[in-house]
Amino acid sequence: QLQLVESGGGLVQPGGSLTLSCAASGFTLDDYGIGWFRQAPGKEREAVSCISSSGGSTNYADSVKGRFTISRDNAKNTVYLQMNSLKPEDTAVYYCNALHIGGIDYWGKGTLVTVSS
Repeated sequence: QLQLVESGGGLVQPGGSLTLSCAASGFTLDDYGIGWFRQAPGKEREAVSCISSSGGSTNYADSVKGRFTISRDNAKNTVYLQMNSLKPEDTAVYYCNALHIGGIDYWGKGTLVTVSS
């Protein structure tokens, strides 16, 4: 079964940190660019960060720049999102997306991040 599974979400206080993981099963991520997206209650899904298949290129939304870091370990078939200095407005369900150069893409089911005191 081809799937992406996010993990690492949870409840954290403002200013805290979390690391999200996106693991692939049934296929290898080597040839896929990976994006992290999030959707807060009542809002549209938005792009947070992305990383190229080689890991040599990354991009971040302005709202998370300097606080979040995306990385990948192709040997572990996993992509990470390190989130520091979390704010209440970072509260959302976080999804990862794997996009192949040929246009095939996969979505995970998401992991909930709640930033609250």
